[in-house]
Amino acid sequence: MNRLGKIVLSASVCVLAFALAGMLNGCASVIQAATAAGEAAGVLTSRQAGSINRSAQAVEKSFTDITPEQEYYIGRSVAATILGTYEPLDKEAATEYLNLLGQTLAMASDRPETFRGYHFMLLDTDEINAFSAPGGLVLISRGMIRCCKTEDELAAVLAHEIGHVQHQHGLRAIKKSRLTSALTILAAESAKNFGDDNLARLTEAFEGSIGDVVQTLRNSGYARALEREADASAVTIMKRVGYDPNALVTMLQHMKQNLKPGGLDFAKTHPDPEDRIDDVKELIGAASAPAVVTARQKRFAQAMDKF
Repeated sequence: MNRLGKIVLSASVCVLAFALAGMLNGCASVIQAATAAGEAAGVLTSRQAGSINRSAQAVEKSFTDITPEQEYYIGRSVAATILGTYEPLDKEAATEYLNLLGQTLAMASDRPETFRGYHFMLLDTDEINAFSAPGGLVLISRGMIRCCKTEDELAAVLAHEIGHVQHQHGLRAIKKSRLTSALTILAAESAKNFGDDNLARLTEAFEGSIGDVVQTLRNSGYARALEREADASAVTIMKRVGYDPNALVTMLQHMKQNLKPGGLDFAKTHPDPEDRIDDVKELIGAASAPAVVTARQKRFAQAMDKF
Protein backbone atom coordinates (compact mmCIF):
# COMPACT_ATOMS: atom_id res chain seq x y z
CA MET A 1 0.00 0.00 0.00
CA ASN A 2 1.33 3.48 -0.81
CA ARG A 3 2.01 6.06 1.91
CA LEU A 4 -1.25 7.98 1.36
CA GLY A 5 -3.29 4.81 1.64
CA LYS A 6 -1.53 3.74 4.87
CA ILE A 7 -2.07 7.12 6.55
CA VAL A 8 -5.76 7.37 5.69
CA LEU A 9 -6.52 3.74 6.52
CA SER A 10 -4.70 3.90 9.86
CA ALA A 11 -6.63 6.99 10.96
CA SER A 12 -9.95 5.52 9.88
CA VAL A 13 -9.40 2.23 11.70
CA CYS A 14 -8.64 4.08 14.95
CA VAL A 15 -11.84 6.12 14.75
CA LEU A 16 -14.10 3.29 13.59
CA ALA A 17 -12.83 0.89 16.22
CA PHE A 18 -14.83 2.95 18.71
CA ALA A 19 -17.71 3.86 16.40
CA LEU A 20 -18.14 0.19 15.54
CA ALA A 21 -18.71 -0.66 19.17
CA GLY A 22 -21.96 1.29 19.02
CA MET A 23 -22.87 0.15 15.53
CA LEU A 24 -22.38 -3.52 16.33
CA ASN A 25 -24.81 -3.44 19.24
CA GLY A 26 -27.70 -3.70 16.76
CA CYS A 27 -29.37 -6.50 14.86
CA ALA A 28 -31.35 -8.00 17.72
CA SER A 29 -32.23 -11.17 15.86
CA VAL A 30 -28.57 -12.12 15.44
CA ILE A 31 -27.71 -11.39 19.06
CA GLN A 32 -30.75 -13.28 20.29
CA ALA A 33 -29.68 -16.34 18.31
CA ALA A 34 -26.15 -16.08 19.70
CA THR A 35 -27.27 -15.64 23.30
CA ALA A 36 -29.72 -18.55 22.99
CA ALA A 37 -26.83 -20.72 21.86
CA GLY A 38 -24.70 -19.43 24.74
CA GLU A 39 -27.43 -20.15 27.26
CA ALA A 40 -28.00 -23.65 25.90
CA ALA A 41 -24.29 -24.37 26.13
CA GLY A 42 -24.15 -23.13 29.70
CA VAL A 43 -21.87 -20.20 28.83
CA LEU A 44 -24.53 -17.63 29.79
CA THR A 45 -27.13 -17.75 32.54
CA SER A 46 -30.78 -17.07 31.75
CA ARG A 47 -30.46 -13.70 33.46
CA GLN A 48 -27.41 -12.72 31.41
CA ALA A 49 -29.03 -13.86 28.17
CA GLY A 50 -32.18 -11.87 28.97
CA SER A 51 -30.15 -8.75 29.72
CA ILE A 52 -28.23 -9.03 26.46
CA ASN A 53 -31.42 -9.50 24.44
CA ARG A 54 -33.13 -6.50 26.06
CA SER A 55 -30.10 -4.35 25.29
CA ALA A 56 -30.03 -5.60 21.71
CA GLN A 57 -33.70 -4.76 21.17
CA ALA A 58 -33.22 -1.28 22.63
CA VAL A 59 -30.44 -0.38 20.20
CA GLU A 60 -31.49 -2.40 17.14
CA LYS A 61 -32.19 0.77 15.18
CA SER A 62 -28.55 1.88 15.47
CA PHE A 63 -27.49 -0.98 13.20
CA THR A 64 -29.93 -0.21 10.42
CA ASP A 65 -29.21 3.51 10.65
CA ILE A 66 -25.45 3.76 10.25
CA THR A 67 -24.59 7.37 10.91
CA PRO A 68 -23.21 9.61 8.15
CA GLU A 69 -19.97 9.91 10.14
CA GLN A 70 -19.58 6.14 10.31
CA GLU A 71 -20.32 5.80 6.62
CA TYR A 72 -17.71 8.46 5.84
CA TYR A 73 -14.95 6.71 7.77
CA ILE A 74 -15.86 3.35 6.27
CA GLY A 75 -15.72 4.91 2.81
CA ARG A 76 -12.44 6.66 3.51
CA SER A 77 -10.89 3.37 4.57
CA VAL A 78 -12.23 1.62 1.47
CA ALA A 79 -10.73 4.37 -0.70
CA ALA A 80 -7.42 4.10 1.14
CA THR A 81 -7.32 0.36 0.46
CA ILE A 82 -7.97 0.92 -3.24
CA LEU A 83 -5.22 3.56 -3.29
CA GLY A 84 -2.89 0.85 -2.10
CA THR A 85 -3.20 -0.61 -5.60
CA TYR A 86 -3.72 2.47 -7.76
CA GLU A 87 -1.69 5.68 -7.54
CA PRO A 88 -3.66 8.94 -7.64
CA LEU A 89 -3.18 11.02 -10.78
CA ASP A 90 -1.35 14.15 -9.65
CA LYS A 91 -2.83 16.66 -12.09
CA GLU A 92 -4.57 19.57 -10.39
CA ALA A 93 -6.41 20.98 -13.42
CA ALA A 94 -7.82 17.57 -14.36
CA THR A 95 -8.94 16.94 -10.78
CA GLU A 96 -10.62 20.35 -10.61
CA TYR A 97 -12.53 19.63 -13.81
CA LEU A 98 -13.62 16.20 -12.58
CA ASN A 99 -14.86 17.66 -9.29
CA LEU A 100 -16.68 20.50 -11.03
CA LEU A 101 -18.61 17.98 -13.08
CA GLY A 102 -19.03 15.49 -10.25
CA GLN A 103 -20.22 18.02 -7.67
CA THR A 104 -22.76 19.42 -10.14
CA LEU A 105 -24.20 15.98 -10.75
CA ALA A 106 -24.17 15.07 -7.04
CA MET A 107 -26.23 18.17 -6.20
CA ALA A 108 -28.89 16.95 -8.64
CA SER A 109 -29.07 13.49 -7.04
CA ASP A 110 -31.56 12.36 -4.41
CA ARG A 111 -28.70 12.51 -1.91
CA PRO A 112 -26.95 15.82 -2.59
CA GLU A 113 -25.21 15.95 0.78
CA THR A 114 -23.04 13.45 2.64
CA PHE A 115 -20.86 13.86 5.72
CA ARG A 116 -17.91 15.99 4.52
CA GLY A 117 -19.31 15.93 1.00
CA TYR A 118 -18.57 14.20 -2.27
CA HIS A 119 -14.98 13.92 -3.49
CA PHE A 120 -13.80 12.78 -6.91
CA MET A 121 -10.27 11.49 -7.46
CA LEU A 122 -8.39 10.39 -10.57
CA LEU A 123 -6.44 7.14 -10.64
CA ASP A 124 -3.23 6.98 -12.64
CA THR A 125 -3.94 3.80 -14.59
CA ASP A 126 -5.03 2.91 -18.11
CA GLU A 127 -7.28 0.20 -16.65
CA ILE A 128 -10.93 0.97 -17.39
CA ASN A 129 -12.46 1.23 -13.95
CA ALA A 130 -14.34 3.35 -11.43
CA PHE A 131 -15.14 2.88 -7.74
CA SER A 132 -17.66 4.55 -5.45
CA ALA A 133 -16.84 4.17 -1.76
CA PRO A 134 -19.51 4.74 0.91
CA GLY A 135 -20.07 8.37 1.85
CA GLY A 136 -19.31 9.92 -1.52
CA LEU A 137 -15.68 9.12 -2.37
CA VAL A 138 -15.56 8.38 -6.10
CA LEU A 139 -12.39 7.12 -7.78
CA ILE A 140 -12.18 7.01 -11.56
CA SER A 141 -9.32 5.80 -13.72
CA ARG A 142 -7.64 7.71 -16.51
CA GLY A 143 -8.46 4.75 -18.76
CA MET A 144 -12.17 5.10 -18.03
CA ILE A 145 -12.14 8.81 -18.83
CA ARG A 146 -10.36 8.15 -22.12
CA CYS A 147 -13.25 5.90 -23.13
CA CYS A 148 -15.48 8.97 -23.06
CA LYS A 149 -15.98 10.94 -26.28
CA THR A 150 -18.15 13.71 -24.84
CA GLU A 151 -18.77 15.43 -21.52
CA ASP A 152 -22.21 13.82 -21.51
CA GLU A 153 -20.57 10.38 -21.52
CA LEU A 154 -18.23 11.31 -18.66
CA ALA A 155 -21.25 12.69 -16.80
CA ALA A 156 -22.95 9.31 -17.33
CA VAL A 157 -20.04 7.48 -15.66
CA LEU A 158 -19.99 9.84 -12.68
CA ALA A 159 -23.78 9.84 -12.32
CA HIS A 160 -23.76 6.02 -12.21
CA GLU A 161 -21.18 6.04 -9.40
CA ILE A 162 -23.15 8.73 -7.55
CA GLY A 163 -26.16 6.41 -7.86
CA HIS A 164 -24.25 3.73 -5.94
CA VAL A 165 -23.47 6.27 -3.19
CA GLN A 166 -27.06 7.54 -3.14
CA HIS A 167 -28.42 4.04 -2.52
CA GLN A 168 -25.60 3.08 -0.10
CA HIS A 169 -24.80 -0.02 -2.11
CA GLY A 170 -21.32 -0.29 -0.61
CA LEU A 171 -22.67 -0.74 2.90
CA ARG A 172 -24.80 -3.71 1.90
CA ALA A 173 -21.75 -5.95 1.63
CA ILE A 174 -20.95 -5.24 5.28
CA LYS A 175 -24.47 -5.69 6.56
CA LYS A 176 -24.84 -9.10 4.97
CA SER A 177 -21.53 -10.65 5.94
CA ARG A 178 -18.78 -9.41 8.23
CA LEU A 179 -20.91 -7.53 10.76
CA THR A 180 -23.13 -10.55 11.28
CA SER A 181 -20.08 -12.48 12.45
CA ALA A 182 -18.93 -9.54 14.56
CA LEU A 183 -22.34 -9.31 16.24
CA THR A 184 -22.05 -12.93 17.30
CA ILE A 185 -18.65 -12.22 18.85
CA LEU A 186 -20.05 -9.18 20.63
CA ALA A 187 -23.00 -11.16 22.01
CA ALA A 188 -20.69 -13.80 23.44
CA GLU A 189 -18.55 -11.14 25.12
CA SER A 190 -21.39 -8.95 26.36
CA ALA A 191 -21.45 -10.53 29.83
CA LYS A 192 -17.89 -9.34 30.41
CA ASN A 193 -16.33 -5.92 30.67
CA PHE A 194 -15.57 -4.40 27.29
CA GLY A 195 -11.75 -4.35 27.39
CA ASP A 196 -8.74 -4.20 25.12
CA ASP A 197 -9.25 -7.71 23.79
CA ASN A 198 -12.81 -6.96 22.73
CA LEU A 199 -11.76 -3.68 21.18
CA ALA A 200 -9.13 -5.55 19.21
CA ARG A 201 -11.80 -7.95 17.98
CA LEU A 202 -14.00 -5.09 16.89
CA THR A 203 -11.08 -3.44 15.14
CA GLU A 204 -10.42 -6.70 13.33
CA ALA A 205 -14.08 -6.94 12.41
CA PHE A 206 -13.97 -3.40 11.03
CA GLU A 207 -10.91 -4.16 8.95
CA GLY A 208 -12.66 -7.26 7.64
CA SER A 209 -15.73 -5.17 6.83
CA ILE A 210 -13.59 -2.85 4.74
CA GLY A 211 -12.25 -5.92 2.99
CA ASP A 212 -15.81 -7.01 2.22
CA VAL A 213 -16.58 -3.72 0.48
CA VAL A 214 -13.30 -3.71 -1.44
CA GLN A 215 -13.92 -7.32 -2.48
CA THR A 216 -17.28 -6.26 -3.89
CA LEU A 217 -15.87 -3.24 -5.72
CA ARG A 218 -12.79 -4.93 -7.15
CA ASN A 219 -13.72 -8.58 -7.61
CA SER A 220 -17.31 -9.75 -7.29
CA GLY A 221 -19.20 -6.58 -8.24
CA TYR A 222 -22.74 -5.58 -7.35
CA ALA A 223 -25.77 -7.66 -8.21
CA ARG A 224 -27.40 -6.78 -11.51
CA ALA A 225 -30.41 -5.33 -9.68
CA LEU A 226 -28.14 -2.84 -7.89
CA GLU A 227 -26.35 -1.92 -11.12
CA ARG A 228 -29.74 -1.27 -12.70
CA GLU A 229 -30.69 0.87 -9.73
CA ALA A 230 -27.51 2.92 -10.17
CA ASP A 231 -28.19 3.25 -13.90
CA ALA A 232 -31.73 4.41 -13.18
CA SER A 233 -30.38 7.06 -10.83
CA ALA A 234 -27.84 8.11 -13.45
CA VAL A 235 -30.58 8.62 -16.03
CA THR A 236 -32.58 10.75 -13.57
CA ILE A 237 -29.56 12.83 -12.53
CA MET A 238 -28.52 13.47 -16.12
CA LYS A 239 -32.01 14.61 -17.09
CA ARG A 240 -32.11 17.01 -14.14
CA VAL A 241 -28.81 18.64 -15.14
CA GLY A 242 -29.60 18.72 -18.86
CA TYR A 243 -27.23 16.01 -20.06
CA ASP A 244 -28.38 13.52 -22.65
CA PRO A 245 -29.14 10.23 -20.83
CA ASN A 246 -28.53 8.41 -24.12
CA ALA A 247 -24.85 9.15 -23.46
CA LEU A 248 -24.96 6.31 -20.93
CA VAL A 249 -25.81 3.98 -23.82
CA THR A 250 -23.01 5.27 -26.05
CA MET A 251 -20.57 5.12 -23.13
CA LEU A 252 -21.44 1.47 -22.55
CA GLN A 253 -20.94 0.80 -26.25
CA HIS A 254 -17.45 2.35 -26.11
CA MET A 255 -16.65 0.27 -23.06
CA LYS A 256 -17.79 -2.92 -24.77
CA GLN A 257 -15.32 -2.22 -27.55
CA ASN A 258 -12.43 -1.52 -25.17
CA LEU A 259 -12.92 -3.99 -22.33
CA LYS A 260 -10.88 -7.18 -22.46
CA PRO A 261 -12.60 -10.41 -21.36
CA GLY A 262 -11.02 -11.76 -18.18
CA GLY A 263 -9.34 -8.45 -17.40
CA LEU A 264 -9.10 -6.82 -13.96
CA ASP A 265 -11.37 -3.93 -14.81
CA PHE A 266 -15.01 -2.94 -15.27
CA ALA A 267 -15.68 -6.17 -17.18
CA LYS A 268 -14.88 -8.23 -14.09
CA THR A 269 -17.26 -6.43 -11.73
CA HIS A 270 -20.16 -5.34 -13.94
CA PRO A 271 -22.81 -7.05 -16.07
CA ASP A 272 -22.12 -7.31 -19.79
CA PRO A 273 -22.47 -3.82 -21.31
CA GLU A 274 -24.95 -5.17 -23.87
CA ASP A 275 -27.29 -6.30 -21.09
CA ARG A 276 -27.02 -2.92 -19.39
CA ILE A 277 -27.66 -1.13 -22.68
CA ASP A 278 -31.01 -2.89 -23.05
CA ASP A 279 -31.94 -1.95 -19.49
CA VAL A 280 -30.86 1.67 -19.90
CA LYS A 281 -32.80 2.10 -23.14
CA GLU A 282 -35.89 0.90 -21.28
CA LEU A 283 -35.20 3.36 -18.46
CA ILE A 284 -34.74 6.29 -20.85
CA GLY A 285 -37.87 5.55 -22.82
CA ALA A 286 -38.91 7.80 -25.69
CA ALA A 287 -37.69 11.04 -24.15
CA SER A 288 -36.12 13.39 -26.68
CA ALA A 289 -32.45 14.28 -26.30
CA PRO A 290 -31.66 17.79 -25.02
CA ALA A 291 -29.95 20.29 -27.26
CA VAL A 292 -26.18 19.96 -27.55
CA VAL A 293 -24.36 22.50 -25.39
CA THR A 294 -21.25 23.40 -27.39
CA ALA A 295 -19.57 25.04 -24.40
CA ARG A 296 -19.61 21.70 -22.58
CA GLN A 297 -17.95 19.86 -25.42
CA LYS A 298 -15.34 22.59 -25.78
CA ARG A 299 -14.61 22.38 -22.06
CA PHE A 300 -14.38 18.60 -22.27
CA ALA A 301 -12.00 18.73 -25.25
CA GLN A 302 -9.72 21.11 -23.38
CA ALA A 303 -9.83 18.97 -20.25
CA MET A 304 -8.93 15.78 -22.12
CA ASP A 305 -5.50 17.22 -22.87
CA LYS A 306 -4.87 17.15 -19.13
CA PHE A 307 -5.60 13.45 -18.59
